[in-house]
Amino acid sequence: MVYYSKQADSDLDEILEGLLSWKKHTLTREFCLDYVSDIITVCDSLDTKTYHFDVVYEIHKHYGKKVHKYSRNNATTWYIIYDVDLLNNIYINKIINNHLTVL
Repeated sequence: MVYYSKQADSDLDEILEGLLSWKKHTLTREFCLDYVSDIITVCDSLDTKTYHFDVVYEIHKHYGKKVHKYSRNNATTWYIIYDVDLLNNIYINKIINNHLTVL
């Protein structure tokens, strides 16, 4: 089962808001909703993974022990930071992109 923290829910809302108000390109509401839906689909599949990667970046370590990288395109990778319990339940704590991840 996959569970979302309040922070992860807020992250998804902020991603949608950011896409809708992006000044560089005008994006349709449908595109923005589909984009966030794709991230949610990836998140919801994490409990089917047989291996979970440990976080590497210091900023990620504040939010959980495991990370899944979702490459949306050549410029943007989303890091889904989460914890796993003994029953393979996933607790998503933070969703952050490579533009905000600092070494």
